[in-house]
Amino acid sequence: MTSPPSVAQTAGRSKIVAWALWDCGSTGMNAIVTTFVFSVYLTSTVGQDLPGGTSPASWLGRALAMAGFTVAVLAPLTGVLVQAPHRRRAALTILSALAVVATAAMSLIRADPTYFALGLVLLAFTAACGDLASVPYNAMLKQLATPQNSGRISGIGAAAGYFGSVGLLMVIYVAFIAGDGPARGLFGVSVDDGQNVRAGMLVAAAWFVVLALPLLITAHTLAPAVAPESQSVGLLGGYRRLWADLRTEWGRDRNLVYYLIVSAIFRDGIAGVFSFGAVLGVSVYGISQADVLIFGVIASTMAALGAVAGGLIDDRIGGKPVLVVSLTVMVAVGLTLLSLSGPTVFWVCGLLLALCVGPITTSARTVLLRMASDGKEAVAFGLYTTTGRAASFIAPWLFFVFVDAFHADRAGLGGLCLVLVVGLVGMVLVKVPKN
Repeated sequence: MTSPPSVAQTAGRSKIVAWALWDCGSTGMNAIVTTFVFSVYLTSTVGQDLPGGTSPASWLGRALAMAGFTVAVLAPLTGVLVQAPHRRRAALTILSALAVVATAAMSLIRADPTYFALGLVLLAFTAACGDLASVPYNAMLKQLATPQNSGRISGIGAAAGYFGSVGLLMVIYVAFIAGDGPARGLFGVSVDDGQNVRAGMLVAAAWFVVLALPLLITAHTLAPAVAPESQSVGLLGGYRRLWADLRTEWGRDRNLVYYLIVSAIFRDGIAGVFSFGAVLGVSVYGISQADVLIFGVIASTMAALGAVAGGLIDDRIGGKPVLVVSLTVMVAVGLTLLSLSGPTVFWVCGLLLALCVGPITTSARTVLLRMASDGKEAVAFGLYTTTGRAASFIAPWLFFVFVDAFHADRAGLGGLCLVLVVGLVGMVLVKVPKN
C-alpha cells in the first residue's frame, strides 16, 4: 500500500514560486512606501513647512504607532478567521487590494503641507494592511512545505522579498530619482510638486499587483492543511475562540508562548537596526544620502543571500542554532560599530548585519511552524505578528534613551544592542522541537 503524497509533493514548484512572488511584490512596495521613498518625501518635502511645534518625523512615528496598534488588535482575529485554508485566499486578496489602492492614492499627495495628514493616513493604512496580510500568507507555508523542507521554502520566500526590494528600488531610482536638476530619472519627470515621487507610487502599486496575482489566482489549488471545523465566527466570537486556542497552546507547550515573546524582542531589535541605520550612517559615519540608497540596495541583496543560505542550514541543523548564531554575530558587529568610526567601518559592519538578518527572517518563522500544532498555524502566525507589533516600541525607546543619556547619536547603538542581547539570551532558553 502506497503512502499518500506529502504536501510538498502536491504543491509543485510553480505554486512555491507563486507564493514567493507575493513576498517579492509586497516587500518591494513596502520598501518604497515606508522606508526609502514616500516616507522621506512626506517628512522632508510635504511636511517641510508644517505648522505647529510637532515635527513631521514625530507625526510619522505616531502614525506608524497607530498602525501597529491596529495590527496588534486585528492580527489575532485575522489568524482565527483564516484557520480554515479556504479563507486564506480571500483574506490575502482583500488585504493586498487595499494596500495597492492606498499606495496608488499616494500619487495624489502633492508637495503641500495640507496634504500631509492624508499622506500619513495612506502610509499607515498601507503598513497595517501589509502586516495583516502576512498572517494568511505565512499560514500558507504549511500547505506548501513539510518539516523537512520548510526552511528552504521559507528562505526562498524571504529571499524573494529582499530581491523585490532591490528590484523595485532600482526601477524607481533609475526611472524617477537619479540625477540633478528640475527633471529626474530616465524619464525626465519633473520634481516640481513631487511629481517624480508620485509617479513612483503608481509603479510601486503596479509592481505588487503583477507579482501578487499568481498566488491570488492559484491559492485555492494549494493542498489542504489540517484545519479545525469550519464555522462562522463574529468579532467577539473570534476573540473567544482565540483565547480558547491560547489556553490550549499554553497547556500543550508553553515554549510556544515563550518563543512568541522572545522572537518579538529580537525582531524589534532588527527593525531598529534598519530604522536607525541610515540616520546613523549619515550623522555618525559620514555616509552621503545618495550612498545610503546604494547601501540599501546592496544590503537587501546580502540579506537575500543570507536568507537562502540560512534556509538550507535550517533544514540541516534546525532553526534555533541559526537564530542563536546570527543574533550573536549581530551583537558582536553592533558593538564593533559602537567603538569605531568612518565610512568603511559602516559599510563592512552594516553589510554583515544585513547578511545575518536574512537567516533570522527565515528561521524565525520555521521555528514557529515547527512549534505550532496542526490546524493552528494561522493563529500562531497571527500571534507572531501581534507580539512583534506589541514590542515595536522597545528598540526606538531604548535608542533615544541611550542617545539622551550620553548626548551622542552613536550611543543609540547601545540601546539596539541591548535589545538584541535580551532576544539572544531568551532564544537560548527556548526549547524547539527537532522536527
